[in-house]
Amino acid sequence: MLIGIVGPACSGRHTVARLLVERDGFRLLTIRAPAGTVPGPVAPARIGSDDDDNNNAFANAKQLLAYVTPRWRERFVTCDIASLDVLEQLRHRPFFVLLAVDAPTLIRYARLTARHVQPKDQPSLEEFLRLDDQHCFGTPSITAALTQCADIHVNNMYTNVDELYAHISCLRLTDPKRLRPSWDAYFMLLADLAALRSNCMKRRVGCIIVRERRVVATGYNGTPRGIVNCNEGGCPRCNRGSACGTALDECICLHAEENALLEAGQERIQGGNCTLYCNTCPCLGCAKRIVQMGISEVVFARAYGSDSATKTLFLTAGVHLRQYQPAGVRLETQSNDTLTPF
Repeated sequence: MLIGIVGPACSGRHTVARLLVERDGFRLLTIRAPAGTVPGPVAPARIGSDDDDNNNAFANAKQLLAYVTPRWRERFVTCDIASLDVLEQLRHRPFFVLLAVDAPTLIRYARLTARHVQPKDQPSLEEFLRLDDQHCFGTPSITAALTQCADIHVNNMYTNVDELYAHISCLRLTDPKRLRPSWDAYFMLLADLAALRSNCMKRRVGCIIVRERRVVATGYNGTPRGIVNCNEGGCPRCNRGSACGTALDECICLHAEENALLEAGQERIQGGNCTLYCNTCPCLGCAKRIVQMGISEVVFARAYGSDSATKTLFLTAGVHLRQYQPAGVRLETQSNDTLTPF
């Protein structure tokens, strides 16, 4: 795999690269800065020896990729992503992950001043901010734009490298799921995508029904066919902002799970060991319909107010319920495995 690290000056991106090299067996690769690159407020710390520089330095991203591609199962890291063009080239490869490291400005300035033995060598805070803004928002560097594109973000407020490394370890950067999502991650992403179609004023919910790793149906919450959309006033209860679990008999919106179940139909679900993915834990009403339709397993991402009642019903009916946890993110209710059953 190839990890690219971006971030402003003194955020710790080179420290993270050094930790990956020293403790996780990565090799540092460098790309020579293109002409006109805006220099940062401070020169980056060196990693490795002069021999490493000669062996692992490349004229451009194309040469770097030509070297890494046949060796992609090895571990490589680079801090030399100086433009969006370079990032685009690297992102074409399925083994690339972009990590952004940042820290509050005053913490970064304190790190900078700690590096200078002589006070006369230290830039003032105003000068640091000026250079930092130029480096982050000027061209061709545009560090801020690169940071926004990152797959993983690290807020480095740590005071020593051991604390920083402990946090980096928790992110499981070398997990193969970072490069290619698991089936659970894939289907939950589809559920989140379906939720973007929701027009419900209360919350956006998306649902996917899967049979043998093939999508059977999708659904999102909103008013029934032919009825004015919820966000246009179609559902008075949602537009009043009623509290969760109240005035449900006045709500005319269909839930995402209901829409998905209706689209699938009983003939495509029963006997098929179907799994329902939903970005929010089903309410008790949807849980009853899920049981009746013969769904075998339910995977959800976020908790909901009636989780305990839903859990009890599924347990009684033999429907497996588990909460999905993306890599590096703690569960809302648990903190053990990546996919933890109740």
